[in-house]
Amino acid sequence: MSVLSVNKHNFDSVKASDKTVLLDFYADWCGPCRMVSPLVDEIASENPQYLVGKINVDSEPELAQAFGVASIPTLVVMKDGKTVHQSAGAKPKLQILAMLEG
Repeated sequence: MSVLSVNKHNFDSVKASDKTVLLDFYADWCGPCRMVSPLVDEIASENPQYLVGKINVDSEPELAQAFGVASIPTLVVMKDGKTVHQSAGAKPKLQILAMLEG
């Protein structure tokens, strides 16, 4: 499964997904975001049971604000349309997977 580019127009369908959702809030200029991005891509390709999306905070400030994103990267795990885990800062792959499985 590839990573979905999430925006305010497709967010409702992402939120309504039957799958556990991983959202990566990032910006192109953010160094730690560039470290996390390939890990998120790997998780998406290796785990089709998850819906993985990326949200650019510069182009989608409303979504960033709705999730209270104060620093990036911020990773959000959603189940049944509700946030079950949110974490700011770069994380290793195993820690991201643990968030999804938690």
